[in-house]
Amino acid sequence: MDFEPGERCKDYVKRVRAFMQEHILPVEQQHWAEIHDARHGGDWRLWKIPPRVEQLKAKARAAGLWNLFLPDAEWGAGLSVLEYAPIAEETGRSLMAPEIFNCSAPDTGNMEVIWRYGSDEQKLTWLRPLLDGEIRSVFCMTEPDVASSDATNMQATAIVEGDTVVLNGKKWWSSGVGDPRCKVAIFMGRTPDDNRDRKHQHSMVLVPMDTPGVEIQRMLPVLGDYDEPHGHGEVHFSNVRLPLSAIISGPGMGFEIAQGRLGPGRIHHCMRAIGAAEQSLDLAIARGMTRVAFGKPILNLGGNRERIADARIAIDQARLLTLYAAWKMDKVGALAAMTEISTIKVAAPLMLQQVVDMAIQIHGAAGVSRDFVLAGFNAQARMLRLADGPDEVHRGVIARIELAKRGHGR
Repeated sequence: MDFEPGERCKDYVKRVRAFMQEHILPVEQQHWAEIHDARHGGDWRLWKIPPRVEQLKAKARAAGLWNLFLPDAEWGAGLSVLEYAPIAEETGRSLMAPEIFNCSAPDTGNMEVIWRYGSDEQKLTWLRPLLDGEIRSVFCMTEPDVASSDATNMQATAIVEGDTVVLNGKKWWSSGVGDPRCKVAIFMGRTPDDNRDRKHQHSMVLVPMDTPGVEIQRMLPVLGDYDEPHGHGEVHFSNVRLPLSAIISGPGMGFEIAQGRLGPGRIHHCMRAIGAAEQSLDLAIARGMTRVAFGKPILNLGGNRERIADARIAIDQARLLTLYAAWKMDKVGALAAMTEISTIKVAAPLMLQQVVDMAIQIHGAAGVSRDFVLAGFNAQARMLRLADGPDEVHRGVIARIELAKRGHGR
């Protein structure tokens, strides 16, 4: 196996890095300060997108740094998962950057779903404007009334009635639903069918956000922050009626689609986490070498050099694991790379949490302020240990596969 990026990939990484250095990193602190100073809190109806976002998106698109995640040369950049991985790492150094390149969750996963499983009509109606960065989207899967780490617990329904599908249920942690540009949701619900197995009892449905019966109840704060203007909402669906053509790939195909969606997305999340860890390490060294206490740079006190070394070891381990998972996914597909995908989903967020914690400690109280990106990285790391499946579920997957290799059943 060879993880060395090709020349095209290296060129993209170089250009993305240069774009970020010139256009994104110099304005990022001001960008988030303006958003937080607006003080809209949980009232998403007042959230606005600062004009610089669309201006920077236009510059990125003009520079050819657009839709780099999609492995299709017609619709995106045509890069493999492994080729995109170092680009995702670079954008992970900033909380702002992924959106500027039209490579941010949940849009990337939703676009991949429509690209891979959607009809021509669905691609024209929703994929095209998403790829053009004209709208944003949300993925509605997690539910407030059940343990959603077990997807078979899902209570929301997508019931076929004649030539329509009717949606009912509650969803929450629907990330991105607070964005005023969010125009479409992918809703996953139960479609009971006694003639099919348990993995064909759910459907995914494209739902325009202005459809009657769709109601945003509230935004949920993450560690006290509403993450505006993105937001994580609780959304209720009450007798939402749509044509059958809104179902992606037909009734009962939700589980298959979910696995196809979450595989590449987990690689993206983990590589961005590695980028965030690299940025945290850079900040820790810069702070530790320029702040003096007791007559010495902070980095030369109390075992801090060893902590820097431990961070380097942990980051490189996580990167190699993630590149291996990306390589294997390209070679044999997400299903055959399940162990590797679950491994990085546990390892990378844990690594980021540890590295960010070290960097915060070296920064002192400034580390938990908004003067630095570290508090945002800390929230990102903690949430990633729950998003797309909690650590415990992924450890269970790994153990099950290991036992099966040795002839042990469930």
